[in-house]
Amino acid sequence: MLSNLSKRLLKRKHEHIGAAVSRRNVASAHKLTRRIMYIQFTDPAAYPPLEHSSRLLANRGWEILVLGISTRGEPSLRLPAHPCIRVKKIKLFQGGWGQKAQYILFFFVTLYWTWRWKPHWLYASDPLVCPAIWWIRKFLSVKVVYHEHDSPDLDIAHTRFMKKVLNYRKKVANYSELCVLPQHTRLLQFIETTQRSRPTVCVWNCPRLDEIQNVNSSANRGLIIYYHGNVSSDLLPGNLIVAASRFKGAIRVQAAGYEAAGSPGYLQSLTTLATNHGMIKELEYLGAMSRKELFRCASKAHVGLSLMPKHSNNYNLGHMVGASNKVFDYMACGLAVLVSDLPEWVSAFVEPGYGRACDPDDPDSIETELRWFLDHPEERREMGRKCQDRIREAWNYETMFAGVLSELEKH
Repeated sequence: MLSNLSKRLLKRKHEHIGAAVSRRNVASAHKLTRRIMYIQFTDPAAYPPLEHSSRLLANRGWEILVLGISTRGEPSLRLPAHPCIRVKKIKLFQGGWGQKAQYILFFFVTLYWTWRWKPHWLYASDPLVCPAIWWIRKFLSVKVVYHEHDSPDLDIAHTRFMKKVLNYRKKVANYSELCVLPQHTRLLQFIETTQRSRPTVCVWNCPRLDEIQNVNSSANRGLIIYYHGNVSSDLLPGNLIVAASRFKGAIRVQAAGYEAAGSPGYLQSLTTLATNHGMIKELEYLGAMSRKELFRCASKAHVGLSLMPKHSNNYNLGHMVGASNKVFDYMACGLAVLVSDLPEWVSAFVEPGYGRACDPDDPDSIETELRWFLDHPEERREMGRKCQDRIREAWNYETMFAGVLSELEKH
């Protein structure tokens, strides 16, 4: 009897020890799991680099929490689901005091989730989050990556509010462990104006390797010119419609995305222009869709359109090589590219053989390049093959983000 009792006591002791070890293992695993919280005062789904970096981290076992603003009613504008990524968005308020209240609410929501969730890193995007990040850093111990997708234009007069935001931007720039910008000239200006001396890296807005598509375009359907992104006169000029109309149906134009906030009604004006030039059937608006669907549509086209204005008051539009994801998206889909004949764009994409360049302000120049693509199908397909090879070799987000990833996992 004593022997049986001893066995039961010994078994119970082992069970207690095993449970304690199990609890310690769970606690240890929880402690080892890295956490990062993305913060942006905009819709995170509108920024492919946020999708790319969060998924790369999640695939390496990081826990991700994304805080942002729901700026559009588009159901397609959302980050793809991932078991390690949670997304929380505050509904957009339209203008006036509602928007001011939203900004204050966003600050307290960000502070609350940082305190509650206790991330190891904050991944902050663009100047409007800088006041919140500065105060959070003042109250809580957390490391910061500041990634500026769109740089403020420092040459224009700012409101009192924006002057304060830019002051906080300078403070955040100086204490963040790492700063990231998508274009070299912007990076140099950022360092100069903020007087940052700590690590600052340039990460181009390239696609991920798993986004490289099988080419599905057909040679017997004429030439399909494809565009996706913000639909505005700066990026999808009416001169393209004028030039394409001269081919009497041999060239089709497809556009996907949504109207830019500053260009309401532009889609209708394009449709009217196409009607007046007899190519209403050759202009197809595909609507807003998920990034996955955008790539599927692009892979069925022949030439990707990435025309930047040659004269613009917008600082960011003047410095877009690397920052514009469109051209890299097209390359991943095996498309040759048509870019503006700006020196930086010609050097990056035309001279290596990935596409051709035209003057977006001149329909005759656009027509000349469209005709070349139409008359040289084999050379165009070879351009597409070279494009995909370049994406595989170097112009992918895994390669571009490697330095940032190393810094995040170093701590």
